[in-house]
Amino acid sequence: MEIALERVAVSHPDAQFCLDGYFREINSRFETGFDPARGGAADDGIYAPPTGDFLIARVQGKAAGCGAVAFRDGGYAEIKRMWVSEAVRGQGVGHQILLRLEDVAREAGFARVRLDSNRSLTEAHKLYARCGYSEIARYNDNPYAEIWFEKMLD
Repeated sequence: MEIALERVAVSHPDAQFCLDGYFREINSRFETGFDPARGGAADDGIYAPPTGDFLIARVQGKAAGCGAVAFRDGGYAEIKRMWVSEAVRGQGVGHQILLRLEDVAREAGFARVRLDSNRSLTEAHKLYARCGYSEIARYNDNPYAEIWFEKMLD
């Protein structure tokens, strides 16, 4: 299966398609649902140079996943908005997105990446562990986050 990763603006139609899928899914999986106003969706504009970046994954030419990275003042890059279409889960798409987001952070000069997660996203937690992420103490005020991770980049 060919996975193509592409940097796009959050406003790109394929980015919006993926973000819609992301928000629908977390709304259905989070115990309390998801309110974009509380979850920082209005701030998605930071996922563009020079403050971050946004990627979509294409499988057979179709948008099938996304992820973002934000460059934070605390000396780390934060990975956000990772999502993979259910149709291609388990085929390495999420892994490729995560690795490329780490590359983007590294290219921007960061040696540390962090991310937060909700306890319901157990599949994602397994991916993070396989990729070398360790649980850390709370580092942000995301009202939906219940677990926090960090990885030092090579």
